[in-house]
Amino acid sequence: MDRFIDGIELLAALFVGLVAADIFISVMLRYFFSYTIPDSYDFGRLLLGILIFWGIAATSYRGTHITVDLVWSLASPRVKRIIDVFATSVLLLVVTVHTATLFDKVRVTYEENVLTYDLHLPTWPFFAVAWLGDVSAVLLIAIRTWRLIFRPAALGPLRSLEPVE
Repeated sequence: MDRFIDGIELLAALFVGLVAADIFISVMLRYFFSYTIPDSYDFGRLLLGILIFWGIAATSYRGTHITVDLVWSLASPRVKRIIDVFATSVLLLVVTVHTATLFDKVRVTYEENVLTYDLHLPTWPFFAVAWLGDVSAVLLIAIRTWRLIFRPAALGPLRSLEPVE
């Protein structure tokens, strides 16, 4: 299971690198050679969308996304665990619904044959890869929820297991 989780995090990191490379190369070519990569803007925004969804998968499992811990930090360890289970369950529900609706976007993009501006490449594969990131997020959040409920020690040194003073 941990290898699967590490693989998803590695893919998220790969997409960060692709977005950074696209931006860097585009800027350098435009600045030094007055040359624009065809569909650079389309690739950038589509890759950024992919990055966001794979990033959601990586941060949701680790619990490293932005949180508001005012109530959580004042709670007892038992209440902290209840808050974590509730919050993760709500996140699982929201991301599951989002994944279902994003699949519809992939389908519509495919059926309408939406293409990039310069090279006229189909955009649905980018949407499909982003959707797979959302599917991965659902899987990782489900694993996190299960582990929070039944095996909290399996999560390792994550937020829900911080020592209470």
